[in-house]
Amino acid sequence: MKHKISYLKQALAVSLGLLSASVFATDKVITAENLATIQSVGQVQVSPSGDEFAFIRSVPREIYVEKDGSNWGELHLVNDEGVERPFITGKVNVRSIQWSADGAFIYFLSKMNGDKFTSLYQIAANGGQAQKVLSLKDTSISSYTLSSDNKKVALLAKKAKDKSVKKLTDLGFKAEIYEEDLADQFLYVVDLAITEKAITPEALAIKHYVSDVHFSPNNKNLLVKTQPTALIDDKYMKSQWHIVDAATQTVNVSFATEGKLGAAEFSHDGKYIAIHGAEDKHDPATGRLFLADVKTGKVTDWLPNFAGHVSDFEWSNKRNELFLVANVGPQSVIAKIKPGKTSYKEVVKAGKLIAGRLSISDSDKTIALGANTAKHPNEVFMLRGKKASRLTNSNPWLNDVALAKQEIVTIKARDGVEIGGVLVYPLNHKEGQRYPLIMSVHGGPESHDKDGWITAYSRPGQLAAAQGYAVFHPNYRGSTGKGVAYSKLGQNDYAGKEFDDLVDLKNHLVNIGLVNEKKVGITGGSYGGYASAWGATKLTKHFAASVMFVGISNQLSKFGTTDISNEMHLVHARSYPWEKWQWYLERSPIYWVEQSETPLLIMHGKADPRVHPAQSMEMYRYMKVHGKTVRLVYYPGEGHGNKRAAAKYDYSLRLMRWMDNYLKHDNKPMPAHELPHAANLKAKKEA
Repeated sequence: MKHKISYLKQALAVSLGLLSASVFATDKVITAENLATIQSVGQVQVSPSGDEFAFIRSVPREIYVEKDGSNWGELHLVNDEGVERPFITGKVNVRSIQWSADGAFIYFLSKMNGDKFTSLYQIAANGGQAQKVLSLKDTSISSYTLSSDNKKVALLAKKAKDKSVKKLTDLGFKAEIYEEDLADQFLYVVDLAITEKAITPEALAIKHYVSDVHFSPNNKNLLVKTQPTALIDDKYMKSQWHIVDAATQTVNVSFATEGKLGAAEFSHDGKYIAIHGAEDKHDPATGRLFLADVKTGKVTDWLPNFAGHVSDFEWSNKRNELFLVANVGPQSVIAKIKPGKTSYKEVVKAGKLIAGRLSISDSDKTIALGANTAKHPNEVFMLRGKKASRLTNSNPWLNDVALAKQEIVTIKARDGVEIGGVLVYPLNHKEGQRYPLIMSVHGGPESHDKDGWITAYSRPGQLAAAQGYAVFHPNYRGSTGKGVAYSKLGQNDYAGKEFDDLVDLKNHLVNIGLVNEKKVGITGGSYGGYASAWGATKLTKHFAASVMFVGISNQLSKFGTTDISNEMHLVHARSYPWEKWQWYLERSPIYWVEQSETPLLIMHGKADPRVHPAQSMEMYRYMKVHGKTVRLVYYPGEGHGNKRAAAKYDYSLRLMRWMDNYLKHDNKPMPAHELPHAANLKAKKEA
């Protein structure tokens, strides 16, 4: 289906000045409007036979039409020839799909037919109506896993609230006891059988908050992940995996790991467990692969000194061999490794695709995964042998869209450290011409931008390239993808050499003749928002415009208002504020506001628990009192990043209008704070 340009798009483009005149003749570029419609593939699960693939497609709500909310999650099937069948579509939220052992059914979690709580459903693989399998009384199922024989199901859920809670709330007793009034999550193991009435099973006697669970191959043991409390800081820094006897409910083995901890999985014969974790408590990411012996509990580094980060893995079903996804720089590879080996063998080489989570058929001959490239968001891919085939096309209109050239950039920083990133050229780039630049800085900093699909509501990518910008996604020191030592380079040096890297990368793009030095903007979210605030203050001479999203302005107050203070201390700061007050203050953008010459747009979710909205208020107030050019936009109900359709679209418009105003039009006054949403709503109705 070719995406036709609508009256709404034309009216919006005219009112905001976002598009050049040439765009009105064709709809063959990325716009803020069609960006808001982009669909993508989430979880993918291959059938036991390897012939069919169940997947979740994330579908945005239609702006100005549907009630605001996050994306819908639809269930679809596609076969190995790329023939797709929609199963559960429309205004639905399906998640956590699993095939039955015989391939006859697909299980999933959802609220359907007026459900108040999330329940477990099944649908026949040959079609028909979804059927509720079981539900818990007055509480939602948060996750589940099936035993290999499909006789049992392990459920994770919080206990139902006492009836008096709602009554007391209605009467005004709403006091919140901060970080104390927390509800644990429990593990339940029940028979997998269709149960009409909601059940209230007995929870297994496992201490603390249970966050994940898997059955052993013989179903006699459970691999259980726990953390001391429901706090996100405990999830990050204090999680632990255990082997629990399913019959006696006793812990047989606990695996001694330190620092952040990710997934774990039994090998096909139950002798080993692969664990996704961190090198130590100061490692900022779960990029290490460990092999644990089930009998002894001994944990060994399976890929010692690996100069990359493992992002996912899945055991073979016929042999002790692990398939994995490894991120190496801005690219990813799919590989396999056996116990006893300390290096992997590549199956899909770097540069082919950016791989997500893996799923393997019973025969091990077919691997399913979600993957993206520079030309499209996540789609379903099938891997047989060394051949990776794309099976879905969630956005057919993208086939008719002109996309800008994208490439990897690598340079040496001023001190010799290798840094780089992903560059998107302006669409219709001409050699010898200089362009405005938007530097889009990733968060974390324990993250990295990959050479795949990098365009989203807050990351301008192809959207800005279509409007004549160069867009650069820097992987500054402290980023992942290059090993643990590299990811630690920014520790105990907030806003130091890590943000000097941004200047070095900008200067490189200027020196090669691509970028106009006086027309450089910076934007980013979270730690990228911190970089954007730093760019507007301490580094103001380098940036002519800045858009700060859920960013840090004051490292002193940030520590006292975040929900990850322990993680901040261990994997970022490596010190406490009271150990060096002045240093923390001088590494805060508010300290340098007086010298700012960079117009700053600040945007923040009002319900953000990670970086408190007060961080943006502080930045705004310091800038405002000093007479600087600043605007603050809050998004009610949004957290550490926008999830709802309207907030995403609104954000895209404000981001590009701010950059246009200061990098293209040389306007000194701020653009009007109003957006023409009312006019667009009217136009949509008339259209």
